Amino acid sequence: MGLHLAMYLWARRRPLPPLALRAFSLLLMLSAGWISISLVTSVNRFANLLPPGEWLRWLRGMGLLWGLAFTGVSAVFLIVRALKLEQRFKPERRQFLQAAQTAAIASPAILTGYGVYAARNGFQVKEVDLAVPGLAKDLQGLRLVQLSDIHMSAFLTAPELRRVVDMANETKAHLALVTGDLVTGPHDPLEACLVELKRLRAEAGIYGCMGNHEIFAACEDRAEALARGFGMKFLRRASEPLRFGDATFNLAGVDYQPFSLPYLVGAEELVKPGMLNILLSHNPDVFPVAAAKGFDITLAGHTHGGQVTVEYLQQHVNVARFFTPYVLGKYEKGNSSLYVTRGIGTVGIPARIGAPPEITLIRLCAA
Repeated sequence: MGLHLAMYLWARRRPLPPLALRAFSLLLMLSAGWISISLVTSVNRFANLLPPGEWLRWLRGMGLLWGLAFTGVSAVFLIVRALKLEQRFKPERRQFLQAAQTAAIASPAILTGYGVYAARNGFQVKEVDLAVPGLAKDLQGLRLVQLSDIHMSAFLTAPELRRVVDMANETKAHLALVTGDLVTGPHDPLEACLVELKRLRAEAGIYGCMGNHEIFAACEDRAEALARGFGMKFLRRASEPLRFGDATFNLAGVDYQPFSLPYLVGAEELVKPGMLNILLSHNPDVFPVAAAKGFDITLAGHTHGGQVTVEYLQQHVNVARFFTPYVLGKYEKGNSSLYVTRGIGTVGIPARIGAPPEITLIRLCAA
């Protein structure tokens, strides 16, 4: 809010045309208000008091996206105008600065539209090979399809999830995995989400683990029971051996592991010596602990690949980088591997930029 006020006062001191100043001031006030409303209503204790109307979810998310984008480009607008004033006696530069100013003003709408389009239409299958030392012959080439961070809500509808499931089924995976965050909040359609997910087709069935939004929505037990009725199994600090040919591997799962607590306490009991051990954990930060406890592979989500990310000098710059080093893709520690998927849905804002939604097909291969 202070930044908006500073930009408004600065603009008033410049020789802007009266109509332009009024329009600029109005947009500043709208964006500031929209950001404030979005942030306040995103806080859990306030969100629980709000009615479950989908329009409010869209208003909040779109407002936050627009407000942040407009704040950034307003700063660019003012910088360009300052340069333009300094260069007022150099006509050859004026045309370039005018074009830059126009682009700055238009960019919030462009970014918002592109981000929403990518979130709702940019589903893609990402194929990943994970090398496992000493992998049994009958497990080589095993295909695991992973869906994560679905966040079924106003931002992801049943028909859109149906498209995702259809694409996952086209991979003809041996095993289907769902690594948490089925919904975003307590008013979201959990059962409708599971109705679509039960359509997943895989030789060895559908398994999953719980995410932090299941905790927020207080629906962990209900999700587990509904899934069981649909033929899906959520592993909640549990493991299950799965046999393929003459080989067996151990699939384990845990509920979301909060950042503020020790990770995977007692999870060593889930490890089965002498076989491949795969862990499903929504939070990828558990990876070093999982590797130390004997898990060969950890599959996670949670970060959305940053959701809004920019590649700079071969690094992805996004908010998730402030919280975890495990944002997206493959990581290795000794003989253990981690894969973090970008996931399907969105949270906070209904957009993805630089991190399109991902259906992950993982192939196991011998190291």
